Amino acid sequence: MPELKTLLLFILTAIAEIVGCYLPYLWLRQDKTIWLLLPAAVSLALFAWLLTLHPAAAGRVYAAYGGVYIVAALLWLWGVDGIRPSSWDLLGAAVALSGMAIIMFAPRTGNI
Repeated sequence: MPELKTLLLFILTAIAEIVGCYLPYLWLRQDKTIWLLLPAAVSLALFAWLLTLHPAAAGRVYAAYGGVYIVAALLWLWGVDGIRPSSWDLLGAAVALSGMAIIMFAPRTGNI
């Protein structure tokens, strides 16, 4: 069950980061209101806080999180930007998720 908790935390973290970066993008590139920066700041603060909830060492969490972020970004590309990921995108995402699983769930002795 800790694996499911870890994955859920990573997914929530990725969503918070992407939203926190997408809202300023809308302001800067699509001439949306500057008020989008307020929820963006809240979202990025949530992103940072969520990363602290993992019991593993910070460096390991940051390294593994990248794999989940890649998948979330490709889903964002598809769902929000309307661009379907290519086969190569999907292969890269599978490799990244495999790396995340190895980093986070490999048996360890002594340290977390």
